[in-house]
Amino acid sequence: MKRDNIEIIQMNISGEDKPGMTAVLTDILSRHDAFILDIGQANIHRSLTLGILFMTTPDRSGQIMKELLFKATELDINIRFTPITDEEYNAWVSGQGKNRYIITLMGRKVTAGHIARVTRAISDEGLNIDDINRLTGRMPLDEDERAPKTCIEFSVRGTIDDKSRIQDALMKLTNTGEVDISFQKDGIFRRSRRLICFDMDSTLIRTEVIDELADRAGVGDKVREITERAMRGEIDFRESFRERVALLKGLDVSVMEDIANNLPITEGVDRMMTILKRVGYKTAILSGGFTYFGNYLRSRFGFDYVYANELEVEDGKLTGRYTGEIVDGQRKAELLRLLCQFENIDIQQSVAVGDGANDLPMLNIAGLGIAFHAKPKVRATASQAISTVGLDGILYFLGLKDSWVEKAKS
Repeated sequence: MKRDNIEIIQMNISGEDKPGMTAVLTDILSRHDAFILDIGQANIHRSLTLGILFMTTPDRSGQIMKELLFKATELDINIRFTPITDEEYNAWVSGQGKNRYIITLMGRKVTAGHIARVTRAISDEGLNIDDINRLTGRMPLDEDERAPKTCIEFSVRGTIDDKSRIQDALMKLTNTGEVDISFQKDGIFRRSRRLICFDMDSTLIRTEVIDELADRAGVGDKVREITERAMRGEIDFRESFRERVALLKGLDVSVMEDIANNLPITEGVDRMMTILKRVGYKTAILSGGFTYFGNYLRSRFGFDYVYANELEVEDGKLTGRYTGEIVDGQRKAELLRLLCQFENIDIQQSVAVGDGANDLPMLNIAGLGIAFHAKPKVRATASQAISTVGLDGILYFLGLKDSWVEKAKS
């Protein structure tokens, strides 16, 4: 077909969705040998919006549109045709080569104001929204039936001169404490994550185990004072770890079992782990806490790997010493790299989740680093953060929809 003997037409259909509608309309195009250049469809509560960009010859275009109009009347739907010039089509094609990004907006309740501020940040950066999807289930109408979470995903396209500018704009919205926002480049690695590494204390569980042990040993105040010194930067993690462990000397190991059996598990862990295992993710605990409790969580939830600190025991009591290498921030990052090598994946296919400063090294090198209900310093440094919902919010940052999740569970 010669270039000067073709027409490009955009067809937009709207109305009540009916089974087989797309098949009927594309069959008309097929019978007239029209070539479909692009097609897209969206459904919102039985309302259909369908767009088809097709190419044909001038001698066929009139008959095609006539048949489509008759069929639209028969189906009781609206149809509109728009001729597309060469310049408009070429501009659209060139736009497809631009970078694509995924912005995920999530919270207990997402309002029109939240969406307006996100879309304004997108517009201010000169980005175009290609697609908007709701990842969570329906919003309940009953005031007594509270939705546990709401998540909306925006697929945007364009060239960003300063990535930090849009990230700063989005982070200002997250600082309200009402919603969480993830900003990710949409590429092959985002769609092929394979390994997720978690901190344990204050991430998978809502406590610091060393504080629980210290309380049982009667040295809770002393241990917390050392922790505060470490947080102020007066001593590093390794020194503070040695001092705190030394204070546990003489504690009976039976106490650890009692603490493990009563650990306060973070909201969403069970649901998150069920889905991650179903879809094939490898999971690891990389903790500055203790192996005993990491192994308890592995047994309960099915983690694939556990790396933490090993407390030395003699005659059924803690000696106040540890064995092996201390798992601090740098060690966590090293372990993340080693696990990627062992699993034969690129580090960009990894995810790291944590709340403390000693998690920052692994958060910074992972393909996706998520600060979870984190300390202010960690939130300010991490690219992604979750502070309004449970750990299963990670599923949405990975692009998983509730409808897929429910199918995976069944």
